Amino acid sequence: MGYKLFKNLCLFGAILALCVVVLGAYVRLSDAGLGCPDWPGCYGTLTVPQSETAIQQAQMLHPDKPVEAAKAWKEMAHRYLAGSLGLVVLAIFVLGWRNKHQLSVKPILTTALLIIILFQAMLGMWTVTMLLKPVIVSAHLIGGLTTLGLLTWLAHRHWLSHHNIPYTPPHLKLMVRGAILILLLQVLLGGWTSTNYAALACTDFPTCHGHWLPEMDFNDAFHLVRELGQSANGGNLTLASLTAIQWTHRIGALITFIYMTTLVLQLLKLPALRKIALLLLSLLTAQVIIGIANLILHLPLALAVLHNLGAALLVITTIVLNSKITEHQHDHSKT
Repeated sequence: MGYKLFKNLCLFGAILALCVVVLGAYVRLSDAGLGCPDWPGCYGTLTVPQSETAIQQAQMLHPDKPVEAAKAWKEMAHRYLAGSLGLVVLAIFVLGWRNKHQLSVKPILTTALLIIILFQAMLGMWTVTMLLKPVIVSAHLIGGLTTLGLLTWLAHRHWLSHHNIPYTPPHLKLMVRGAILILLLQVLLGGWTSTNYAALACTDFPTCHGHWLPEMDFNDAFHLVRELGQSANGGNLTLASLTAIQWTHRIGALITFIYMTTLVLQLLKLPALRKIALLLLSLLTAQVIIGIANLILHLPLALAVLHNLGAALLVITTIVLNSKITEHQHDHSKT
């Protein structure tokens, strides 16, 4: 019973984590990240103030932050969903250690997952209390995708058979492992672009401000310890800095596309991995098209959220691909 529940929670947790990541992107992109000025509640309560009395009390607590119910509900919905995911991860941790001899992974992985989700909660709090500081928001995004990746790994290891691991040449296996790192770096660049509101720093494509190498300031662009919209010395972040952020994300996208396409062409030679290779290529192509469309159409909310969903699906596919070529830690008969 315990092992079956563990399996079910791993799968449910992966699906829930995907929902949390996408909803988090929607909250951020709809400018509702500070819909509630405090944490973990909203204006001192566990729900959004609704009655006239509650709204008046909320305004007394936060006189500089008017109640915007629509934004507050978006933020609280994300917190409710993230809190539910935290409880699921806690259950996975407990059940994982109780059934450690039946697992197809080392139980320490469930501990790592719990630590990450706890750190995610802290980052969520700091996101609000530090007023959307870019380094905090970007770390929160990476933490969310890392959580999604670990839950995907756990779910795949325990739901699908791995007794017939396809032979993968050493150099190709290394490329598959490297795909995780390449994707992680590109997601980090994308997150940095989004959290600095640099997505529309230049809207022409493939050039930027009509040049292949536009005027850019990399010093302030990638200075981590600074406030949102400010340079390292406290002044306003210049267009040259925002351009540097977006231009770097574009170069990262090009490198990622070349690397992943090269990987796919190699994987297509292996019949057992052909389907997932084609899926990876399809997602990658769609992600590039959506990214370009976001520029040309000036970042419509639906497309921007879809771009975040694409990144999450690429993470899931890359993790599953890595799982497919990895031997089991144990080979016990599951009951």
